[in-house]
Amino acid sequence: MRRRWTRPLLVTGLAGAVLLGAGVALTPWHTAPATPPAPAPASPLARLQAHLAAVPGDWQGWAALGLAHVQLGRITFDPAHYPAAETALRRSREVRPDGNAAAMTGLGALAAARHDFRAALRYARSAVAVDAYSADAYGVLTDAYVELGRYDDATAAVQRMLDLRPDTASFARASYLFELRGDQDRAVELMTRARESAGTPDEVTFTLTHLGELAFAAGDPDTAAARFAEGLAREPGQPALLAGRAKVAAARGDLAAAERDLRAVTDRLPMVEYLTALSDVQTAAGRTTDAARTDDLVRFTARLPGTGPAATDVDLILFDADRGDARTAVAKGRALLAARPGVTVHGAYAWALHAAGDDRAALDHANRGLRLGTRDARAHYHRAIIRLALHDRAGARADLTRALDLNPWFSPRYAPAARALLTDLGGPA
Repeated sequence: MRRRWTRPLLVTGLAGAVLLGAGVALTPWHTAPATPPAPAPASPLARLQAHLAAVPGDWQGWAALGLAHVQLGRITFDPAHYPAAETALRRSREVRPDGNAAAMTGLGALAAARHDFRAALRYARSAVAVDAYSADAYGVLTDAYVELGRYDDATAAVQRMLDLRPDTASFARASYLFELRGDQDRAVELMTRARESAGTPDEVTFTLTHLGELAFAAGDPDTAAARFAEGLAREPGQPALLAGRAKVAAARGDLAAAERDLRAVTDRLPMVEYLTALSDVQTAAGRTTDAARTDDLVRFTARLPGTGPAATDVDLILFDADRGDARTAVAKGRALLAARPGVTVHGAYAWALHAAGDDRAALDHANRGLRLGTRDARAHYHRAIIRLALHDRAGARADLTRALDLNPWFSPRYAPAARALLTDLGGPA
């Protein structure tokens, strides 16, 4: 399972309509064309902006523009879109201060994109109070409840969303909730339904990526490879799919192929998650100097704007804990837990506390991280190491056995260590 609430927020409705057809086709260049080329049509986003310049009182149009900028920021990983989103959404509320569920939903989506899930919850509740039939508002409500660790509330919200609009966005959220609760079959079933409901190429890519991730987390690299390959046939070079294919290659022992894919990914999108995976593959291949350079790039990335306490990523906490910076890992984990007290954050904080030598507190948070029954091999490995530090050899054996049963290839860094340690402890529990 991935480290955090990883299902990208699927902003649908007006924002999706704005983004459709936003691409620009480039025609071949000719020295002296017989007839002047037709001007490229304005994108839906540009047309909406032009419409609002002419009709500034269209509160629904301002809400649509704000949602479109939120989605662009999430797709491009560029937070520069968020100020424009906030300006448009607040303009919508100025034009129509009451009964404006669209703007409240957009502000909730924006808050979630900025990792302020308490604000997202407030906005989503306000939107639902105005319009109890807004599936998008229930989607934001679901996301906020998940990140705040309120899983029963999240389940009720996503059920309402499914009742209102069974589509890719609602099925994907429901799939993730079943994944967190350890119900692999239902998670796959619902993500498959999300794939069948997909109406855009981006939605297809999204669902194939997560079907591959679900298969890999369940220790099925062949199915994972097929899902990633299907996605890459549709969208060659897509970073998340390439990173998934790299996992499969590493599991099959082809570290060179894994590194090639991860280099392609990090050249395009140098996120902590992907850089850490590259470093782990380089370490497994015995190329520690290259791995150290990659680790330095992670540290540089972490110092970039946008990594404040509420935005601190689970991957960065685990990175610091793994690379020996326990004090930083604990500080980041404590801050993130205050902002997002979900199970994946508890698990990361547990590993940080272990790195700092506080194994009794670490075990408490490791247990909280696994309290839903999540089938997370790495979380079980982490708890095994914590239990061993507390001299609980039987508990460590049980968790190591569980980790390797779930996915024998869960990490190129730690899966081999897990097998060796389990042998030292006398074999499977």
